[in-house]
Amino acid sequence: MSMSTTPSAAEAELAVQARQAAVKSQGYWAGVWKRLRRDPVTIGCALVLLAMFLAIVLAPMIAPHDPYQGSMIRRLRAIGTPNYPLGTDELGRDMLTRLLYGGRLSWFMGIVPVVFAFVIGTSLGVLAGFAGGKVNMAIMRTTDIFYAFPSVLLAVAISGALGAGILNAILALTLVFIPQIIRVAESVTTGVRNLDFVDAARASGASAFTIVRVHVLGNVLGPIFVYATSLISVCMILASGLSFLGLGTKPPEPEWGLMLNTLRTAIYVQPWVAVLPGVCIFITSICFNLLSDGLRQAMDVKA
Repeated sequence: MSMSTTPSAAEAELAVQARQAAVKSQGYWAGVWKRLRRDPVTIGCALVLLAMFLAIVLAPMIAPHDPYQGSMIRRLRAIGTPNYPLGTDELGRDMLTRLLYGGRLSWFMGIVPVVFAFVIGTSLGVLAGFAGGKVNMAIMRTTDIFYAFPSVLLAVAISGALGAGILNAILALTLVFIPQIIRVAESVTTGVRNLDFVDAARASGASAFTIVRVHVLGNVLGPIFVYATSLISVCMILASGLSFLGLGTKPPEPEWGLMLNTLRTAIYVQPWVAVLPGVCIFITSICFNLLSDGLRQAMDVKA
């Protein structure tokens, strides 16, 4: 007697639901991309950031001079000087080269702390939101302690206690942004944990780890990621501020905040050269802000 291979009604229903979920997911991301393409501001900011990223990555091939080699004879040359299109700094080093190499450190110090804060803050926030009770209280009350201090003062205080240096600045900025991401992650997780599909997963006997990994993270990572993207501009400004105060990058390393510090004495001699690092910081920050706003609007299903 041959065994029947006809699927049961329950299996057929599960297959239909799986196909519907796949189509719905594809439709959602297709809608996100469609809304992004209709937003010229977001696309323009993304292209500007992509161009800046390629420029700093390819700096060794693009930069016309050595970023550390200077000459007191050609110090503070004006913008448009032959062989020095963006002029020279207070030590006669090529500004274009310094800006390209400085973007590497500025982007590194602006993105890496946010990435670390995203991983740690999301883990703690999801744990607090899903577990609730005493775990939630312990994590969130500790977070509130960090919120009692302004971000700038907290970053300066931690960097001052740890000492100047890139690694210490990254650690300080990471500690500043972890509480902010924890609060967002806890908020969105609390709104998801009591939904019907999570209750159904509990009723089916799924473990808490499986529920979080399969059902919760997929619904909370999007809002947390968009919020973390908006923090990159803030982190870049704070990192530049730490370098400006002497608590971040040390000379002679090229970094936009440090370049602002060293060029501040030349503001009355060559003001256009002196403000170039600030212009780079402004353009990068505003582009990241507008990009995060565009992503948030595109990922909003009601948009």
